[in-house]
Order: sequence, then structure tokens, then C-alpha cells
Amino acid sequence: MLLNTDLHGHNIGKKMSCQQFISNLDGLNNGKDFPKDLLKVLYNSIKNEKLEWAVEEEELRKSLSELVEEQCEGGSKRVARVTDSSNPFIAIPILLNAVTYKHGVLTRKSHAEMDGKRTPRGRRGWKKFYAVLKGMILYLQKDEYKPDADLSEVDLKNAVRIHHALATRATDYSKRANVLKLKTSDWRVFLLQAPSEEEMMSWIFRINLVAALFSAPAFPAAIGSMKKFCRPILPSSSTRHSQEEQLVSHERQLKQMGVELEEHRKNQPAVDPKSREWEEYRLKEHYLTYEKTRYETYISLLQAKIRAETDDLEKIETSMMGSLFMDGRECLLRKTQSSPSISQAHAGLNGRMAGCSAPGQRTEEGR
Repeated sequence: MLLNTDLHGHNIGKKMSCQQFISNLDGLNNGKDFPKDLLKVLYNSIKNEKLEWAVEEEELRKSLSELVEEQCEGGSKRVARVTDSSNPFIAIPILLNAVTYKHGVLTRKSHAEMDGKRTPRGRRGWKKFYAVLKGMILYLQKDEYKPDADLSEVDLKNAVRIHHALATRATDYSKRANVLKLKTSDWRVFLLQAPSEEEMMSWIFRINLVAALFSAPAFPAAIGSMKKFCRPILPSSSTRHSQEEQLVSHERQLKQMGVELEEHRKNQPAVDPKSREWEEYRLKEHYLTYEKTRYETYISLLQAKIRAETDDLEKIETSMMGSLFMDGRECLLRKTQSSPSISQAHAGLNGRMAGCSAPGQRTEEGR
């Protein structure tokens, strides 16, 4: 797949040679090399005829069916794509009649680009939007939300995917009040200001709730001959797991992250900011610490839902947030305009829902 992209993509520069392709795979056949004749045949085959991405429309519809509202069953399913490039692993199909979990005014600031790189100064300004959390997409619209209105190209461009995301109170940002930090699966970071503390906490709760409910298990990280740390691939499709399976999956991931972090810290290299080895060590430690916090949050959400014994989103939010304390003050959430039953999101699929996590756990994300 990588060779196909290199040979037939729109990247600028010299294409990968057959010898480079063979060298990149050195030692990856259980510690041995693949037969060179086989790799040459593969190289020439892909070079002469590029691989086409296969998309099964039936599977596409099936995988997203959990996000469709029950009352829209007889309605038309309009599909659009938020696209960063032509890569189908980045382009996400969106059902525009998916469940709306929350909507309201948010002011956004882009803090970091993909992979955590700081957003250029000219693009960091605050912009006010009408935000709509619909399915696993946070739409940021210029105009007020209208359920039956089509989204403009600008609205689609501003949309943010929240699968495997984590929302926390922006404790390290003091210039504005009621600001939450949203870190996405590709490590982009957005600061979002809500009109009040109650609304901020409600957005944190619902974004993390949806992410915990629907985020599918991660794929293994990419491998190569170079010893470079790579994060696992986080699929954008909705999970097929039941509630119990989702909880077990999150718990398994949390345990794995804890073991990996412990092993990682046993092999700390000499501190040298200019050393590539130290930079790789630092990046991996940051990743493992963040993932540990994210899975702790997801587990708390699922466990809290089981304790709540209800599928009503509004009741779960009220019962959970009403008993929590933030910075020593009781955090009581008022009623929001959009309060669908969680059961609508998984019509016909019993017991696939979850609850919320303590804000105190989530505030560690930015550290």
C-alpha cells in the first residue's frame, strides 16, 4: 500500500526505486529477508498497475447504521465526506441524519495541527461557530443550526472528527474563561470556549461519551526497518462491540499502556535534547501517558453508564455531573436543548451504551 501511494500518488519528488523498496523490508520476515525475486515481482506489478481502493457500499452503510436516528429510518440517507486528501483512510463518510447529541455556540481556536505541531500564528485566532455534535462529528457552522438544512462546503471543511478524541478542561489556558481542550485522534488540538461553565462541562461530557461509545479498537502501528516510534492507526468507523465487549477492549488497552509505560521508563536514555534517541523516548512516553489517561476516561464512562441503568442521555448527564466537584465547587448542569435518548443511536442493538468520567481524570490530558 505504501509503495502504491509512493509510485502513483501526487507526492513531489523522486519515486521509490526497486532497490529502495527491497532495502526498506530488510529483516522484516521474522528477522530474515524476503526473497528478492518475490519483492521484484511485487514492485513491478504495482508499478505497472496501481492498486484501486475497494469500497463496499453495503458494508459502509452497515457500519454507520448505529448512528442513524430511529425516527429517520424511513428517510433518505444523504452521505457527504469531510476530506483532507484523496486517501480513503482519511476521508470519512458522514450520515447527515445521524443522532444530534448536542448543539450550541462555541468559539474555536486552533492550537496544534496534525501530530501536535503548533498552529502557525496567523491561523490561531478565535472564531465563533454554532457547534453541532452529530454522530462522531463535531460540525462548526457559521449559521445557526437547522436540522433539515444542508451543510455548506465551508461547514464540512471546519468539521472535526471526535473518534478516539479526548476533551478536558483547559487548565493551562487562563486568558479566557470556560475553555475546554479537544485533542483528536491525529493529535490536532482545539481550544473551545463555551458561554458558561455548565455548558463547557456538558460539552466535555458529551464529546467524551460519544468517543467512548463508538470508537473502534485501534489497528497495530506501522512497522519499518527504521527504529522509529509510530502511533497505532485509529479507525474512524464505528465499533461493532457490545457494551461489555467495548468495556473489556478499553480495559485491555489500559492494561497494555500501563505495562508499556513501565517498560519504557526502565530504558530511559541519557538526557540530551539534541539526541534523536532522547526525542523518540520523550515522544513515546508522552503518547503512552496520554493514552493511559484517555482509556481511563473511557472506562469510567462505560462503568458509569452501567451504574446509571438508563439510556437517556439527559438523565445520565444530570446524575453524573450533579454529583461531581470541579475545583472545589459543585458542578450542576442545566438542561440542554438537545437531549436524545442514547438508545436512538443504537436502535435495535441493546446494551451498547456508556456513561461519563470524572472531570478530574480528564484534566491530565494537557500535561
